[in-house]
Order: sequence, then structure tokens, then C-alpha cells
Amino acid sequence: MRRVSRIAVAGVATASLAVALSACGGSSTDASSGGSAKTKGIGLAYDIGGKGDQSFNDAAFAGFQKAEKDLKVGGRDIEPQDGESDADKVQRLEQLAKSGYNPVIGVGFVYAPAVKEVAAKYPKITFGIIDDEQDKAANVADMVFHEEQASYLAGVAAAKATKKDHIGFVGGVDIPLIHKFEAGYVQGAQSVNPKIKIEKQYLTQTPQEGGFSSPDKGKDAAEGQIEAGADVIYAAAGLSGQGVIQSAASHKVWAIGVDSDQYKQDALAKYKDYILTSATKDVAGAVYNLAKSVADGKPATGVVRASLATGGVGLADSNPVFKNNADLQAALKKAEAGIKDGSITVKTS
Repeated sequence: MRRVSRIAVAGVATASLAVALSACGGSSTDASSGGSAKTKGIGLAYDIGGKGDQSFNDAAFAGFQKAEKDLKVGGRDIEPQDGESDADKVQRLEQLAKSGYNPVIGVGFVYAPAVKEVAAKYPKITFGIIDDEQDKAANVADMVFHEEQASYLAGVAAAKATKKDHIGFVGGVDIPLIHKFEAGYVQGAQSVNPKIKIEKQYLTQTPQEGGFSSPDKGKDAAEGQIEAGADVIYAAAGLSGQGVIQSAASHKVWAIGVDSDQYKQDALAKYKDYILTSATKDVAGAVYNLAKSVADGKPATGVVRASLATGGVGLADSNPVFKNNADLQAALKKAEAGIKDGSITVKTS
């Protein structure tokens, strides 16, 4: 059963993506005919795993909450259903648009077909999608990230933290998006130690099989990697990553979290001493900035890409053990500078 909680993600950044926003106008007082000047606020539809994943969806929720509070607008957020189809997603987005919410945001690449279909029906409403850039419609903002850059830093951290020169990677679903996490992580680790041993496993081939929503699958994968000798494991697996963190803590080895600063998540507090760091991406800022652009009357559209240089991705330093490790921090500083100045090109596959 999915645990649902309303946990805000600390330290929501909003400036990092603002510079990348482009605007286009358009308004109407009739929502049913394609838009509304008097929006009810922000509409948010969650990805697989739903709210309470302490990761990707909760980061989106933090941006949603900030928009409600700072912009003084209303909002409605809707959970996904198990085993749902694209038609269900279309219905969810259409329900938000028809009700007068603007912007309407699909959290996750699985919303790509639904956003494309519904945005065409409501040209005066701004739609956003996170982690996908296929739809080039005039009223769609494609909010994407250089996950591989943060993952490179995670790999450097893992290679510096391991005592066995043996680390692991657990991906939720075997898809190009998660390949970016793996590619960056492996490259970063090998930049420190070319001979480091790296365990790799994907939990499922498709999202529908539960790769992003099954902590038990994550736990089993981590158990196998720890048994094989890995003592630092990076999970890019949404809700399933909670199982990886739980397993790492039970064996007293390091876990590296993803998307949100998982060291600070209340539901993971009893495991936090074993969360070395988290490879973060500012999903909260992306959600907030799109809502603000609409509230300001200059809706953002097109590709909004966040990187290490913009502050849209990075590593969390909440764990004092991580923050106070001088050798590790020096290696990270060097790697970050190389990525920013272009002397290090991070692989995406």
C-alpha cells in the first residue's frame, strides 16, 4: 500500500530555472473553450509512486505548496492509480484544465502522450511536463534536467566513500531517462578509480511493473549488491529507493538518495545516518517557476533545462559526515568545476 504524506522538501530553489523561462501570452475568460484568465491556481498530477515517495513526487509537491503560499493561488493535486492507462492520465489532466486550473502539470515522462493530447484541446492553458521534451506545442513547457551531471558527482562521492572499491547502482526502470543516472554515476566513479567494481541492476523493464513504486523490489536489489560486496549504493528508483536505503542502513553501508534531499525526509529519519548524500534536481523550483510565470501573465513555454551551472541539479550536503570529509569535498569541487567549464563532458548513456 502506498503511504501518502504531505512532506515539504527543504530548501526549494526558485531562481535557478527562472533565467531559462521563455514567455508567450494568451488568455480567455471561458475555461471550457481553451483557457482562463482567472485561474483557480495550479493543477498537479503525480507520477507513479505518488505523493509520499520522499523523492521525485514530493519535490513536485513542495513546489506546489510554495506556489500556493507565495503566489496566493489555489491548487489541486491528484494521485495516480495502480495499473492506469494513458486514457486515465488524459482524463485527469482534462479534469484539471476544464475546472480552470492553470498551469496544469504532469509529473513525469509517463504524461507525455496525455499532455500532448490535452494541451491541443486547451490552447489557452499552459501545460507543463517534467522529464520529457517531446511536445513542442506553443502552450507546453518541457521541464528537463541534466541528471547525469549530478549523478557524476554522486559517482565521485561513492568512489571516495567506499572502503572496498566496490559500489552499486539500482535503477527503477530500464529506460533512457534512468540510463542517464547510471552513465553519469559510472563515469564519475571511474574518474576517481578506473578499476572500481560497480554492480548495476534495473528493477523492471516498464514503469507499469512497479520499478518506481516498489520498495520491496529496491530492498531485494540492494541486498543482492551488498551481498556481492558493494558498500555504497546509489538508487535512481523513486519510491523503490526507500527499500534501497532501508537495506543499506540495516547492513551499515552507504546509500545515495535521489531527486530530493533524502537525508532530510521525515519518513526516512531512522535511516539518515546511512544516507551519504542525494543527487538532487530542482523539481520543486520547476513547478513553482511555471506557476509564477502564469501568475505573472507571461506563461513559460518551450524547453526549460536545468543543469549544474544553473543550480538546477547537484548534491545535497545535509549529512555532516559527507560535508566534513575534506578529501571528498575537494574531489567534488574539482569535478564540479570541470563540468561547468566544459572540460568534463558527462555521458548520458
